[in-house]
Amino acid sequence: MTGAASIEGHCLCGAVTITLDNPVQQVEICQCGMCRRWGGAFYSAQSGDNPEVTGTNEITEFRSSEWAERAFCSKCGSNLWFRFLPTGNRSFSAGLFDAAATHGTEKEIFVDERADWCRIEGDHPRRTGEEVIAEARAAGFNFD
Repeated sequence: MTGAASIEGHCLCGAVTITLDNPVQQVEICQCGMCRRWGGAFYSAQSGDNPEVTGTNEITEFRSSEWAERAFCSKCGSNLWFRFLPTGNRSFSAGLFDAAATHGTEKEIFVDERADWCRIEGDHPRRTGEEVIAEARAAGFNFD
């Protein structure tokens, strides 16, 4: 489902801006321990087409696992994106985009790892880490 033709977001200090065409009107929530450690709670993933990023000289990328990379603004520390290395696909921190505040929740993943204080209301799909990994393996991704 899409709405606006594009949305623009930025980090806390404004050094990095991101524009997405055809933004998805729902966010995906990741409750894994790594995302919680990265952002202090869950990760809210905003996606869209043709990401345009400015301020690239202020971006630091960190390889957080064998299959993932995360990026943040080196000036203010704002989390910017998660990149799934097998496909190169990026999702962007929904908090960067004012327009994402009205988006619903598509699904939650790694719910078996969520903190008790981090429960999200709503009637949306919830998947455990085992289910997410099984779905990815079935799609041809190898995590071993």
